[in-house]
Amino acid sequence: MQEIKCPKCGEVFAVDESGYAQILKQVRDKEFEKELARRGNDLEEKKENELQLMQIKQKEEYDKALSSKDAQILNRDREIARLQAQLSGSETEKKLAVSEAVSLKEKELSEKTTQILALQSRLSNKETESELKEQSLQKQYEEQLRLKDEQIEYYKDFKARQSTKMVGESLEQHCMNQFNALRMTAFPTAYFEKDNDVRTGSKGDFIFKDSVDGTEFISIMFEMKNEMDETATKHKNEDFFKELDKDRREKKCEYAVLVSMLEMDNELYNNGIVDVSYKYEKMYVIRPQFFIPMITLLRNAALNSLQYRQELETVKHQQLDISRFEENMNAFKEGFARNYSLASARFKTAVEEIDKTILHLQKTKEALLSSENNLRLANNKADDLSIKKLTKNAPSVRAMFDEIGTGEKGDDR
Repeated sequence: MQEIKCPKCGEVFAVDESGYAQILKQVRDKEFEKELARRGNDLEEKKENELQLMQIKQKEEYDKALSSKDAQILNRDREIARLQAQLSGSETEKKLAVSEAVSLKEKELSEKTTQILALQSRLSNKETESELKEQSLQKQYEEQLRLKDEQIEYYKDFKARQSTKMVGESLEQHCMNQFNALRMTAFPTAYFEKDNDVRTGSKGDFIFKDSVDGTEFISIMFEMKNEMDETATKHKNEDFFKELDKDRREKKCEYAVLVSMLEMDNELYNNGIVDVSYKYEKMYVIRPQFFIPMITLLRNAALNSLQYRQELETVKHQQLDISRFEENMNAFKEGFARNYSLASARFKTAVEEIDKTILHLQKTKEALLSSENNLRLANNKADDLSIKKLTKNAPSVRAMFDEIGTGEKGDDR
């Protein structure tokens, strides 16, 4: 329930939502009719002023031409008088001169009459042209007024049938339907879907992209904003610029477009496409009726630069291939150097081990040679061994060998 205070008696009385809406509609309709009447009066006054100025200008031209001809006639009259004075000696010559002067005057008068008629005809044409122009302006004004009334009534009816919760969703669905109606004919290779990626903490409403032969040449982040007339808190379009620019950058889109039905009384946004790139780079604000034209304009502009984008992509790929080649070469060099270092270290270790083994074998060889010499000497000594030599300094042992008959008799060795 809404409370309304009477401006005369001061009494406060309550009305329901329906009654309040009807009172509000009556006030708006009266204000709209006043504005319509005021604009009609302004147009009529402007038309009258233009017509008066045109008539004054034509009259000045006519008076100026008339004064010029009168001056010429006056000069001719003076010339006639002078000639008549000079022809006093000859009546015939005088008559001829007078006749010639009269003929000349009549001719000039005839020319003047023709010019006056021409001026009158021009004045009549000017008046006719002014009337036609007036009628054309009147028709244009009435047509613009009719279209605006139809648009206002459409959106009033549209909003009246929506809840506050559904207003924004209906605008999104409206734009989606418009695009889908032309998708296969005007945008057969385009991508246009809801932005459902919230990994960065926020998202837009729609993302539009298009490409040729795998080369993307246009990308647009769309945000749709709408609210009902009865909503308590009224937003402005610029309230959403910062967040939309953030979404555009995080999703790596080239352009950002706000499709808005906010600030319906703001003539700046009602006149067409509004460029707000002076605040945020490559950002535009449009009404829903400019949704498809906006996509077409940006897409065609980007398509004209596609050749340069493709050449740039080719250069980027070439630079990437060179970079990868250099990376592969550096990786090969590093791997080769590492393997070479390991192989060199192991080869050096193996050579050192071989040298150690050779030295050990050399020592073993020397030991074996030394052992062989000792064995030879031992063998020689064994060959030279006898009982006599063994008992040389042991006479008792020699005697024992003699007793058992195993000694060597007669051996002088």
